Amino acid sequence: MKVIDHEPQWWFLLEEDDQLFLDANCNHSFVGYDFLIQLNPEERQAYAQEGREFISRLATRIQDSAPILEISASRFKGRDLSRTHGDKVMAAVKHWQADSQ
Repeated sequence: MKVIDHEPQWWFLLEEDDQLFLDANCNHSFVGYDFLIQLNPEERQAYAQEGREFISRLATRIQDSAPILEISASRFKGRDLSRTHGDKVMAAVKHWQADSQ
């Protein structure tokens, strides 16, 4: 997994095996969390057409829909891959940060 783009303190876009992943940094009052999704075909198409502007809008939609809340009706609910891919994301970000310095 490798970082291919980012918006500081908001999101990371990562790639692994020709798949794209968005790690959005979400905050609600005093609760902060990362929410990782694999981009579906429609999201990949929108990214190909609109670039990072689409990724910023997607991260905002994730944030605003509060998918971790039990009462949330977020369309992202059930898509969080943080538990299964979180370690790979952290390793990719650390590697990217080391290369950036």
